[in-house]
Amino acid sequence: MIQQTGLTANDNYFENFEVGAVYKHARGKTVTENEAVTICHLVMNSASGHFDDHLMATAHAAGKAHVDRALVYGGVTISITIGLAYQDTGEQVIRELGMDNIKLLGPVLHGSTLYAYTEVLAKDDTEPSAGRVTFRHYGVDQNDKLVFQGDRTALVRKRPQGA
Repeated sequence: MIQQTGLTANDNYFENFEVGAVYKHARGKTVTENEAVTICHLVMNSASGHFDDHLMATAHAAGKAHVDRALVYGGVTISITIGLAYQDTGEQVIRELGMDNIKLLGPVLHGSTLYAYTEVLAKDDTEPSAGRVTFRHYGVDQNDKLVFQGDRTALVRKRPQGA
């Protein structure tokens, strides 16, 4: 069951999430070379495969790399995917509780466009005003190839009384 979601709405309180529901998020994001390389350097990732196209082309020609140009740092892929999902899964979040089962499943290159889907894995009614929700986020590229999967658990606000 995939539900096409609109942009940020008022139906993302704890009560609105159903275990098993899958959401296709409305926006996509093209990863520019400038963004990917800047973030890579800001977090002190010095792996040349993220910013040296010549190195990657040479390694690919020698059969030592799967792609022939620089790869987007995985932290960027994770951040963009969760960011795309956040408009529908994070507006009522009180606190992020954790991330788990992070998998980078395919290459993302400069110029790739990412899209996000979210599956609701679990709900736990933990507090009078909030509950815990576990989401599985999926990132796909412009060719619908799965490039990221990860679970995120958050404390989500319940709908205010009388609203």
